[in-house]
Amino acid sequence: MTFGNVPNPELVDLTLPSDHKDTKRVLNKVQDATIPEVFVGCAKWNKADLKGFYPKGTKDELAYYATQFNAIELNATFYRIFPPEQFSKWYDKTPSNFKFFPKLFQEISHYKRLHEVQAVVEDYLQSAVHLKEKLGTIFLQMHSNFSPKGFDRVVAFIQSWPKQLPLAVEFRHTDWFNDPKVAEELYQLLEANNVSNIIVDTAGRRDLMHMRLTNTTAFVRYVGANHESDYSRLDDWIDRLKLWKTQGVKEINFFIHQNIEKESPLLSAYFTEKLNSELGYSLKIPNENLQQNLF
Repeated sequence: MTFGNVPNPELVDLTLPSDHKDTKRVLNKVQDATIPEVFVGCAKWNKADLKGFYPKGTKDELAYYATQFNAIELNATFYRIFPPEQFSKWYDKTPSNFKFFPKLFQEISHYKRLHEVQAVVEDYLQSAVHLKEKLGTIFLQMHSNFSPKGFDRVVAFIQSWPKQLPLAVEFRHTDWFNDPKVAEELYQLLEANNVSNIIVDTAGRRDLMHMRLTNTTAFVRYVGANHESDYSRLDDWIDRLKLWKTQGVKEINFFIHQNIEKESPLLSAYFTEKLNSELGYSLKIPNENLQQNLF
């Protein structure tokens, strides 16, 4: 993913901002001893994009990918609505602990821009639900030129979304977060409807680091800069997730992208190892025995 790519990341302040003042309140809403579920993955499983990740002779890329990760950010569903049979095939190829986090179809977000999209949404969901219990949070990513002028459309979309299906949203126009009044109205809408507010961590768009959770699910899309700072930035995220765990976060969905996508599994392995050691998990470290030979 090239979104937010910069030529000189060392010149950018990549410090992880402090949490929004209401994030702790949201996390503290539900008090129980449940250990948060953690899902870590890349954006795709294509062999061409993840060059060097697959052992020679790998015939089924998804089946192998699912032995190394417990989640995938399913970007393929942004470009077309796949038939139910395809989702069923993906379901059958993956283990019981695996989850898919599909992006909503671009006709909904980019072409119709949330205007009269109910029929398209229903068509999409009728296929996606064939992932059954492996269907994770579905996410909506709006175009960067979709501004708060379309707020009424957002309200209608959020309120009509079927509540039994977890939803997360990503807004890229800067006015959603830089205008305090708009931001507060958006946060209240998402919180009232139990919709996750996606955090995008990318070097060229630090304005998107709102650090405002609107429910107890943290959905983070991390974009590396193919720079040594990628690792220290992930260290900072480990510290923040450790804090959120003490405050009551119930699910962490963390997807790692790179401008040079083939390096995503390498970063993911580093992040997963840190999660295990710092937060007490035992997630599979992708290609743990092959890391020295990946790239």
